[in-house]
Amino acid sequence: MSIATTSHPPKHLVREYLERRAKDPTPPPTPEEIRRQLGWGMLMDGDDKLGASRS
Repeated sequence: MSIATTSHPPKHLVREYLERRAKDPTPPPTPEEIRRQLGWGMLMDGDDKLGASRS
């Protein structure tokens, strides 16, 4: 069994991102794209992969 930990982006990067998004007239990206842009994701310990079923 492995443990998943979440990596959070630094607050200053989130603030900068939100400032840029506030000025952008296009629709916001998907939550997955926002996480990718900010480097905010799940870090898995061990061999498990995201989306793998748990028993």
